Amino acid sequence: MTLPFARNSKTAFLFPGQGAQSVGMGLELYEGSDSGREVFEMVDEALGRSLSKIMFEGPEEYLRETKNAQPGIMAVSLACMEAMKENISQESMPVPYLMAGHSLGEYTALAASGVLSVMDTALLVQERGELMQDACDSNPGTMAAVLGLEEMVLQEIARESGVYISNINTDEQIVISGEKIAVVRAMDMANARGAKKVIPLKVGGAFHSGLMEPAKAGLMEFIDGLKFNDPEVPIVANCTGKPLQTGEEIKGELITQISGCVQWKKSVDFMIKSGITNFLEIGPGRALGGMVKKIDRAANVSSINDIDSIVAISRN
Repeated sequence: MTLPFARNSKTAFLFPGQGAQSVGMGLELYEGSDSGREVFEMVDEALGRSLSKIMFEGPEEYLRETKNAQPGIMAVSLACMEAMKENISQESMPVPYLMAGHSLGEYTALAASGVLSVMDTALLVQERGELMQDACDSNPGTMAAVLGLEEMVLQEIARESGVYISNINTDEQIVISGEKIAVVRAMDMANARGAKKVIPLKVGGAFHSGLMEPAKAGLMEFIDGLKFNDPEVPIVANCTGKPLQTGEEIKGELITQISGCVQWKKSVDFMIKSGITNFLEIGPGRALGGMVKKIDRAANVSSINDIDSIVAISRN
């Protein structure tokens, strides 16, 4: 699954991460797009189970499980891309200069950019989800979003409380993670030092933190068993905010990313400095587009998650 790469394009494709899932996601694409349906069927076949049934019908508690949410979100994003090719003429088709995905979304970009097949990506995402769940069971933790506190202040709080900085989404939104007691302590400290708001997140563990270190060995072993192609479109790395241009670079990024900080603001800043003015969020939810607008109000942001939004893009 690849799209053409255009060096003179001012468009970037963005792929959402875990948390964007909802029961019913992708159903319209399954029913209204032949090529979109094929993506869901390929993912079901790769996983050896009917993930699409859980996505379309629930129950919500099943869909929320990491092993279901992660490949499910990936499948919707890739089905959107296939439906775009089906519904938009070649002349009107948006062509990306760069791609980026938030956490799980970085894996979606692998399939979108031809690094891995859809089926291999689905298997890798499922394995990642299971390894992360095992790490969560061994090292229980949680996460919290801190709004309106400078990164430097939060770094001090992290050192004092024992938490990790997990996502730097915008100047105003940073996510922390760690052991539950440590996160509660850090939340109290953030409130005391002037945070506008501190929000505990309903997540199953301390993702993108040192508590995920046990997942690295298994992920590395699984990745070593797959053939990684060089990306057709450069992927801006979560951990560095710089473009990944070879399969080997991508392997290293994925291993670092599972316990490393998602530098989303740095990634968006890089894309803007590279001339990107149009951001297309492909998949469920609108969280990434909202973050981009907070980073740069002048950016043009569109979301594609169903046939109607695809048709709207084709008319622009």
